[in-house]
Amino acid sequence: EAFIIDDSKRLELISEDPKSVDIIRPILRGRDIKRYSFLSSNLWLINTHNGIKDKGVKPILIDDYPAIKKHLDSYFQQLEKRTDKGSTPYNLRNCAYTDDFSKPKLLWAETMRIHKNSVEKFPRFGFDKSGEYLTDKTSFFATGEDIEIVLAILNSSMGKYLCSQYVSILDDGGYLMQKIYIENIPLPKPNKATKQLIINILASQDAEKDQEINKIVFELYHLTIDEINFINVL
Repeated sequence: EAFIIDDSKRLELISEDPKSVDIIRPILRGRDIKRYSFLSSNLWLINTHNGIKDKGVKPILIDDYPAIKKHLDSYFQQLEKRTDKGSTPYNLRNCAYTDDFSKPKLLWAETMRIHKNSVEKFPRFGFDKSGEYLTDKTSFFATGEDIEIVLAILNSSMGKYLCSQYVSILDDGGYLMQKIYIENIPLPKPNKATKQLIINILASQDAEKDQEINKIVFELYHLTIDEINFINVL
């Protein structure tokens, strides 16, 4: 309630002190992540981060943002009791990967369920390069080289099959998509030309995008016709 605010509170804080905009960042929840993209949550994080000591990034000084300080002061008793606070009650806890949020990143919800309609197909790995933050209770993200290639592979039919083999299945049929499972999924290493082809397909508005990605991914895993037919009926 203190650090995650809605649109109206954001506008109120910026109106009171325009400098507030510098440390208010958009934030997503697991439910906001869609296949290849995400929907805006209309929620915002007051990013009074605690700095990154190893990188020489200093903590946010709350006195530099009077409107935000006034807002947080109304929650001060709760802020002060936190065991995971930063150098002051106004600061968020230490986060060594704070700057990774600004990088292009793969997004996914902690739990996923298979929906029958085409909009909510499984799996649903999203992509962001606009600097969205995420809550740590319902979602995960990954950065690194060729992240768009990983996105295409995991959203493919082969990705669906691999998730069913490597990810823990919940009692209600949902999938627990935790990092410890996802990082074990084997990924092929396409050549430069294939990478560019995948990126071009992802950037297109082609209605046959999924089929084109599937064809490339099947080839990367060297699947036989029988194996492809088996995976396609899952």
